[in-house]
Amino acid sequence: MLFSKEHEWIVTEGDIATIGITTYAANQLGDIVFVDLLPAVGTVLKAHDLFAVAESVKAASDVYLPVSGEIIEINETLEGNPDLVNADAEGEGWFVRIRISDPSELEGLMSKEEYQAFIA
Repeated sequence: MLFSKEHEWIVTEGDIATIGITTYAANQLGDIVFVDLLPAVGTVLKAHDLFAVAESVKAASDVYLPVSGEIIEINETLEGNPDLVNADAEGEGWFVRIRISDPSELEGLMSKEEYQAFIA
């Protein structure tokens, strides 16, 4: 699992990546009441493009893609259960799966240890 400075996480299997927001980000937002997953399956986005908005009782937070790729799956479960992000942000609360177009972009992300130091 790798992390961005914008508090997204990414797990890769070959050229497929699962992406969501970190537990830290979910805790900072508070109770998430709505997740707007903006792109449709098949949409190609670049690293740092906006792909979702997580809304809580406190605020709305934009969510950015940590690496470039094509959206291949959206976690539709979040539509009816946005609280899944608070319950399991770095697991079942994932947002999208993409086919990575530039694996070298992963090098700019942080390890779990680096991310822990970043948020400390």
